[in-house]
Amino acid sequence: MKILVTGGLGFIGSHTVVELQNEGYEVVIIDNLSNSSVEVLDGITAITGTKPYFEKLDLKIKGDVQSFFKKHNDIAGVIHFAASKAVGESVNNPLMYYENNINTLVYVLQEMKQLNSQNFIFSSSCTVYGQADELPITENAPVKLAESPYGNTKQIGEEIIKDTCKVNKNFNSIALRYFNPIGAHPSTKIGELPIGVPQNLVPFITQTAIGMREQLLVFGGDYPTRDGTCIRDYIHVVDLAKAHVVALQRLLSGKNNSNFEFFNLGTGKGSSVLEAIKSFESVWGKKLNYKVVGRRSGDVISAYADTNKVNNVLGWKTKLTLDDAMESAWKWEQKIRNK
Repeated sequence: MKILVTGGLGFIGSHTVVELQNEGYEVVIIDNLSNSSVEVLDGITAITGTKPYFEKLDLKIKGDVQSFFKKHNDIAGVIHFAASKAVGESVNNPLMYYENNINTLVYVLQEMKQLNSQNFIFSSSCTVYGQADELPITENAPVKLAESPYGNTKQIGEEIIKDTCKVNKNFNSIALRYFNPIGAHPSTKIGELPIGVPQNLVPFITQTAIGMREQLLVFGGDYPTRDGTCIRDYIHVVDLAKAHVVALQRLLSGKNNSNFEFFNLGTGKGSSVLEAIKSFESVWGKKLNYKVVGRRSGDVISAYADTNKVNNVLGWKTKLTLDDAMESAWKWEQKIRNK
């Protein structure tokens, strides 16, 4: 079966392509390389022994999206990662986020109508919950006013998909609400490769450890948490990637209970920023140079998943730990800097 992965050379996309190819799917990747590198293709090929088809394409150009789907009208499923994803950047540049994350989704959904098999996995986010009233966060938690334009694009994205499902009974979708993906493939052939200054915690930690950054800034030390720093649910990217394959198989086999479903993807455990740093320090064997500074706009205090629904319905569970993720991220950082 041919599966389209948009943003398939990005961090989560590339790991998902690996898991799809390991399961025997034929993968087609489109990516505009705005936050990725074409060299990732070599890493995927080295791990799986198969080079996926790749086309450089900007989903914001509607005509190019139309041409692509005319050429590939035998796609059995789409996993949609292509989006900008940094909370802080979205606060500073909201219009870029709305154009890149909403328009592109609409263009893909419009073209999927002509496919015989309309199965869609959406890369969503726990940011749809905002600051949840209760922890851990279940799928029954209300979708609250977004704390950032990035979070809002995920909320709007889910609404667009839900509305599409209402009017098109042949269209089936699962939204996967990620918590905080980290780590790298154990082969060190692919991993997180931010362009410019990292917007996420772990690459900033590893870049500080390797000497690229002078100091890690921890945003906020006065939150009402056990050590004053924000709490997040850090999930290994390989576990996360495997969940996409399980969700896709659910749609392809017609086992979904409705044509729009959604699941939390996390470990079920919250770790503070300082605990994440300590985990890295235990792997590295040294102390990291970090400094606690003021809070950052758009950050929620605490977010970690209740995983009962995804464990029981999809039969998926995380297997890798925070230390596993830190160790793989550090090995990846060393590999790419020692090239």
